[in-house]
Amino acid sequence: MKRGNSKVKLLIGAAIILFGVIKYYSNSEINEFTGKKQHISISTEDEIAIGLQTAPEMAQQHGGLYPDQNYQKFVDMVGQKLVTNSVAKQTNYQYDFHLLKDPQTINAFALPGGQIFITYALFSKLENEDQLAGVLGHEIGHVVGRHSAERMAKQGLTETFVSGVAVGLDPNTAQGAAAIANVINMSYGRDDELESDELGVRFMIDAGYNPIELIGVMEILKAAAGPNKTPERMSTHPDPENRIEKIKQAIEKYKK
Repeated sequence: MKRGNSKVKLLIGAAIILFGVIKYYSNSEINEFTGKKQHISISTEDEIAIGLQTAPEMAQQHGGLYPDQNYQKFVDMVGQKLVTNSVAKQTNYQYDFHLLKDPQTINAFALPGGQIFITYALFSKLENEDQLAGVLGHEIGHVVGRHSAERMAKQGLTETFVSGVAVGLDPNTAQGAAAIANVINMSYGRDDELESDELGVRFMIDAGYNPIELIGVMEILKAAAGPNKTPERMSTHPDPENRIEKIKQAIEKYKK
């Protein structure tokens, strides 16, 4: 009887995994702005709604918005210049740029649908307008590339896979499967970063900025990581040195 129960569990687990795989691969489309085939299960309208809903909470986590409106206007000006002069303008997204008050966390990030943030800690280390354009162009690249929506779909597939293993085998095996899946998802994250670097270079050139300055941004991030940085294989971000090489290749590809 016990063996029969095990077979039933295996069949149910396999069915859960099969359902997740079919669902994931049935939602495929070509991103018209990057030419990349993607598996996405939400609409651009959903992305915009998620971004708008999440934006206030993200700002709060970083101490709110920076109070100096002159700096905020500067960020808006550079961001909108990038959007207006690139394919980002042809998307259905509404791009909003936010300078966060956080004086310690050196970071910039994008939410689905066009909500883009940069902390004052990073903003204050930038040396010129072109470097700011490099940071914002990279984040616009995440939005145009629909990376958040793609990650949501991949995360859904991962969770379904782990659930299937837990039902069909045992929770301990599922924990191991989850760890493997996490490493795989990290590699997807690194690919997204490299694609956004390339898009950022393209947007900078389109808007008349010097893309070489994006390498300066990488140097700032490298210095901020310090000697105890996380190894690339355990990080969602590629090593800055690898990013610099890819950026140089993108500059050669897109320079006019």
